[in-house]
Amino acid sequence: MTIELLNMDCVDYLRDCEDNAFDLACVDPPYGIGKALVSGGTGRGFHKMVSSDADKWDIAPEPEYFMEIMRVSKNQIIWGGNYFNLPPCKKPLCWDKIRPNQKNLSEWEYAWTSFEGRAEMFKHCANGGFVGETRIHPTQKPVRLYSWLMENFTDQGDRILDTHLGSGSSAIAAHYGQFDFVGIEIDEDYFNAAKARFEAETAQLDIFG
Repeated sequence: MTIELLNMDCVDYLRDCEDNAFDLACVDPPYGIGKALVSGGTGRGFHKMVSSDADKWDIAPEPEYFMEIMRVSKNQIIWGGNYFNLPPCKKPLCWDKIRPNQKNLSEWEYAWTSFEGRAEMFKHCANGGFVGETRIHPTQKPVRLYSWLMENFTDQGDRILDTHLGSGSSAIAAHYGQFDFVGIEIDEDYFNAAKARFEAETAQLDIFG
């Protein structure tokens, strides 16, 4: 098992990859709704973290990004697929955040996939953060969500790519599952925070087995 974390532009990395270099690209690129986040922020708690400079960092990728993702990976799971110009999806996934009656925050999130079959849902509460997890990124997803994805949409020995590492949840899940993994994050501050979180998490795993 090899976990590689890189602080760089993911498109630069993708351009140098061979075709089908990865078995799965499990990615959560910016949705391009930064201005809405800024205007909707309340200035307190989580809303402050989400809205802070969101119009600068929450910019949807260019078409080249999606072309490269499809080229370098055999299969793809793309969060926020409803915001992007992607082919029809024959097996959508849903993360039910178990927080009903929310007026300002989404109750669930959609993932586009390259797989075929019945639609599936993963339920995990997002209110007040995730139990047992340090919140370090405004669009952070839980480790348990990534573990569920890897358990159900990969085979042992698969190589996994995450082009927008963010909080590092996907890398921690890959470590749990013993997968080869490459995670890329362009923002230096988020990269350093994600790397520190990953190292702290995996050190605990080594201690407690």
